[in-house]
Amino acid sequence: QVQVVESGGGPVQAGGSLRLSCTVSGARFDDFNMGWFRQAPGKEREGVSCMTGLGDTTYYSDSVKGRFTISRDNTNNTLNLEMNSLKPEDTAMYYCSAVTLSTSSCREVNSWGQGTQVTVSS
Repeated sequence: QVQVVESGGGPVQAGGSLRLSCTVSGARFDDFNMGWFRQAPGKEREGVSCMTGLGDTTYYSDSVKGRFTISRDNTNNTLNLEMNSLKPEDTAMYYCSAVTLSTSSCREVNSWGQGTQVTVSS
C-alpha cells in the first residue's frame, strides 16, 4: 500500500520561501513520475510542477515558472519543491501525486497524502 506524507508548508510573508517535501513508501519510487498539485478554496486543482521518475523531464505551470524548483531524491524516496518569491495567490493546500507529464502538461493520476497547507500573507 502506497503511503505519502507531505511536509514543509506553513505561513509565510509574500516574497518569502518554503521548501515542501513528500516522502513515499510502499512503492518503487523511481517507477513513478511525480508532481505537486495545489488547490485553493473554491478553485480547481492545479498542477504546479512535475518530474519524471529519472528526473529527465520537468513541467512547471506558467504561474510558478522561474520561482519554484522541483527535485527528487530516488535514494530516499523524496520529492521536493523549493518555492521562492512566494505570492498571496500561491496560498493553497499542496499535494504530492503520481502523474503523467510532458514539458508542456502534467496530469494527476493518483494522490494518497493529506497535503500540506501553504499560506502567503501580503
